[in-house]
Amino acid sequence: MLPEPTLYLFDGSNLFHAGAFRSREELVDALASFVALRGARGIVVFDGVGKQREIGPLQVRFATHADDVLERLAAEHRDAEAVLLVTSDAAVRGTSGQAVRKRASAPFLDELGRVAHREPSASRVADRLDEETRARLERLRRARD
Repeated sequence: MLPEPTLYLFDGSNLFHAGAFRSREELVDALASFVALRGARGIVVFDGVGKQREIGPLQVRFATHADDVLERLAAEHRDAEAVLLVTSDAAVRGTSGQAVRKRASAPFLDELGRVAHREPSASRVADRLDEETRARLERLRRARD
C-alpha cells in the first residue's frame, strides 16, 4: 500500500477549467481545505500572473509556463516525500517521474466533491480550530491585506 501523499502538486488552470468553479479563489479555497484536512502540504500553480501567497498549507504560485514549474517541483520532491501530481496534461504526467503518483483532474474533482459533501451538515475548517489558531490565522490574513 502506498503512503498517503505529503505533498500535492496542482495544475491550477487545468483544474479550474475542468471544474465548475466561479473563480480561481473558489478553487484555491477548496484546495487549501483539502490539503489541510489531510495534514499535507500543497502547491497550486496557475499559468499567468498573480499574487503569490500561502493559505495555510497551500502555496499559490503563478508562472509563464506552469507545466515547467510542476515538472521541476515533482523532480525536486519525489525522492524525499510522497508526491501526488494532479493534472490532465499527459506530457507533465509523463515527465514527472515514476516515483510521483498522478491523478487526472476530473477524478480528483470528483473526490474533492465527495470530501466536501461527506459531512451531514455544513462545516468549515474555521469551526474546527481552537481560538489561538484562529487568532494567529486572522493576524496572518490581516498582514497579507
